[in-house]
Amino acid sequence: MRKEEVYRKTKETEVQVSVNLDGEGKAAVDTGVAFLDHLLTSLATHSLIDITAKVKGDLRHHSVEDLAIGLGDALNKALGTREGIVRFGYAAAPMD
Repeated sequence: MRKEEVYRKTKETEVQVSVNLDGEGKAAVDTGVAFLDHLLTSLATHSLIDITAKVKGDLRHHSVEDLAIGLGDALNKALGTREGIVRFGYAAAPMD
């Protein structure tokens, strides 16, 4: 399975994030920023990637920034060598 977990701790934040690229679109997120939780849940649902995220931070700005770094790292590592990945075009606009 293409899964990865990242732990990131700075002076401002503590971030735990995991992704499963072969998931079912499940999300378990607690970032302390309600709209960010909504965005991550929507990303998981529409991409069918399982995402878990737990963030403790001093400012919302730091929480969002460090979560993005951790999520990017987790996705990058989960993709591995990227063998077998092909690109194609498709557009959808999930509205809630």
